Amino acid sequence: MAKHEIISCERCGTSIECKANAYTKCQCSVVHLDLNEVQYISELFDGCLCAKCLFELQDEYQHGVG
Repeated sequence: MAKHEIISCERCGTSIECKANAYTKCQCSVVHLDLNEVQYISELFDGCLCAKCLFELQDEYQHGVG
């Protein structure tokens, strides 16, 4: 069984376990983003983000645009 990589969230620096090869088991999969939210976040960050930051950025997008 392959081990997953421990990385830092690009936004807050929190250690997260990257499960890019098993996305449905990754901590970030709990955040459901629409296409516009994904584009907004991808313009700001290139790497992995923790679920907390993804929720915060989703909220920021929804309140900043809406």
